[in-house]
Amino acid sequence: MDSEVSFLDGEGLRSSERRLSVRKIHSSPPEILLVAGMLCSNTPSHPAVASGPLHSLLSVKSYSSGAQIWLNACGAIPQFLPGRLVGFGPEPLRVNPARQPSPGPRRSVRPSDRRHSRPRGLGAFWSGLLWLIILGTLPFRAPASDFPYDLPPINYSDEQLDDPISRLQAAWNQSPPQLEWESGRGYLNSVLQALRVSAQSQTLVFSKTSLQRDYISPASPRAIYFNDDVYVGFVPGAPVLEFSAVDSQKGAIFYTLDQQPGDPPRFRRQTHECLQCHDSSLAQGVPGHILRSVYTDPRGQPILSAGTFVTTPASPLRERFGGWYVTGTHGQQWHMGNLIVRSPEFHQRPDRLDLSSTGNQTSLDAFCSTALFPTGHSDIVALQVLAHQVYVHNLITKANHQSRLALRDQVAINQALGRAPTEPLDSTRSRLRSVGEPLLRAVLLADEPAWSAPLRGTSQFAAEFARPGPRDQQGRSLRDLDLQTRLLKHRCSWLIYSPAFLALPDAQLDYLAGRMWEVLNGTDTSGKFAQLSAADRQAVLEIVRETHPPLRERWAKLGNN
Repeated sequence: MDSEVSFLDGEGLRSSERRLSVRKIHSSPPEILLVAGMLCSNTPSHPAVASGPLHSLLSVKSYSSGAQIWLNACGAIPQFLPGRLVGFGPEPLRVNPARQPSPGPRRSVRPSDRRHSRPRGLGAFWSGLLWLIILGTLPFRAPASDFPYDLPPINYSDEQLDDPISRLQAAWNQSPPQLEWESGRGYLNSVLQALRVSAQSQTLVFSKTSLQRDYISPASPRAIYFNDDVYVGFVPGAPVLEFSAVDSQKGAIFYTLDQQPGDPPRFRRQTHECLQCHDSSLAQGVPGHILRSVYTDPRGQPILSAGTFVTTPASPLRERFGGWYVTGTHGQQWHMGNLIVRSPEFHQRPDRLDLSSTGNQTSLDAFCSTALFPTGHSDIVALQVLAHQVYVHNLITKANHQSRLALRDQVAINQALGRAPTEPLDSTRSRLRSVGEPLLRAVLLADEPAWSAPLRGTSQFAAEFARPGPRDQQGRSLRDLDLQTRLLKHRCSWLIYSPAFLALPDAQLDYLAGRMWEVLNGTDTSGKFAQLSAADRQAVLEIVRETHPPLRERWAKLGNN
């Protein structure tokens, strides 16, 4: 199938028209995201670049002034589209690309040339028909990610995994485990021990917002346990334990483990069912984790008409933990935890709810029985740590995926232009920055609102969390909790030590290292970074220098000592 694609240059001159020909289209699988074509002046025809399973072969049929053209079938990277996609069919498709800098004079598009901006007659018909055919081949699910993470170089669904669950299963394959099955809890305690996840991290959620929702209610909440790399879900009476583990290259990998005694327990990877929710904007558009706050009715059903909140670092306490049980004290600042909306009058006006009646709870005895859980807590400090960690994990995954895709595209573009594969492009720098800056702000807790009163948990979680370190010569650690006016004593996330952070592409790590240096040495005090005091910056700089050799080495490589 041949269809001609035409581009009109910035002057709108027909004589300078650039043409691309789509020589072949096929789709397997049909999740098409990006086609890129490179146009150059006074050069031989270059084979165009195709990314994703739509292996479109493009070629330049004539030459004109240099430009970089990106065709985006499904919204993958709209910032690179230099003009407006208007049509596609036997009649030439015309796009007016962004004007390129030129030392010579340029003319604006003549009104008479604007007739080229849209297809007419049969062209419009074929344009609509082709897009209907393309859309008809796409799988029916809500679009989520901004990029094809199931394709190279991410390959999310393949079997090459490196996360704590896959490593534990590999060990079990060599030596079957001797797990203890307990009535009411199944394999929970044994698996937590095998994964080195503390029961003190327990948080309880009673909203029906997860896989085993039929087993969840205010009387029977779901427990979540976590460490730096693994999240474990347990619902009393439910058939499986649920797991989310961080793969340093792929992001969140989901598993279940049957709770029935008998056959040797085995982790089973879950992809499509889990990704119905965990591949969405709620998880930064990557396979990730979600922490939401919802108003809940007496059955545990979310009251969507009352609104919901996705928890981010900027979320005030008042918008956190709806649908969760919360134990701990927090003064006269309120959260949505422990709240069950019993009267329909509040479904449309949740702002009228009295949150003070359910706050500052040190026991859950008035709400539910915790006899089937390892502890009786749903610690407010554990919840705050969980919220930070979930958000940063997702941003690390997004930075990893987007950076790798940008670097892949850079190689393809340079090859098409006959340049060295690693020659830096402005577009690559922009893409690295677009995912690096949000991660930097989250790592440095730049968006965190100040608390008006201290937070105190009810379990041993806070003491256990701070214990691992590492610590500098003054005994300081990035895991030290403040809990007076903010979460951390030193404004830098412990997740910079995580395998996922350290596995970011070198180009992204160099960007983050350079920007972190600018913020910590006081060069950049703009915007959200203004709330980092000079003492905050100095403390973090000293701790990272002593306890984080990879970052220290990058600072030295970048000339920052």
